[in-house]
Amino acid sequence: MIILASKSASRRAMLGDAGVEFDVMPAAIDERALEASLGDVPPAQVALELAKAKALSIDGGEVPVLGSDSVLSVAGERFDKPTSRAQAEDHLRYFSGKEMVLDSAAAIALGCHVRWEHGAQARLTVRNLSEDFIERYLRAEWPEVAQCVGVFRIEAMGVQLFERIEGDYFTVLGMPLLPVLGALRELEELPA
Repeated sequence: MIILASKSASRRAMLGDAGVEFDVMPAAIDERALEASLGDVPPAQVALELAKAKALSIDGGEVPVLGSDSVLSVAGERFDKPTSRAQAEDHLRYFSGKEMVLDSAAAIALGCHVRWEHGAQARLTVRNLSEDFIERYLRAEWPEVAQCVGVFRIEAMGVQLFERIEGDYFTVLGMPLLPVLGALRELEELPA
């Protein structure tokens, strides 16, 4: 049994589908304030620091706490989840024809100490999106994609945004699952 310090539906689904027993206790941290305090560090480092902060925000005692986060950047600019449908439209227009870089990270804390951390990266090439497509896409996917950095769910209609994806599927979903499972085996939380 582990604690997942996240309210992310995709992270819950990944762990559940993999047969990991877990409780959910969302981390109570101010992600934007932590990002701001890091200054101008690379997105991969931001994702890792957010994952560690989430894992350390819950005192699980002897129960491992898993924190995870993803940071999306396009043309060197970081993007958060859209706060409105209009902002989602703006993001999609900006992403059109560009490459997204998605850094996903995970950390496991035990006894309020980070015992393991890992980062992974995926590169997603967005095809040229028409205004008609953006409208139809958001009509079908809003408000679900409001909870998704990059305004997409790869496991749903969001796959239509891309012409090429380089990287692990689970990293695109928001957590480097295979390394997480390996770490849980090393910590003897899963059978080897």
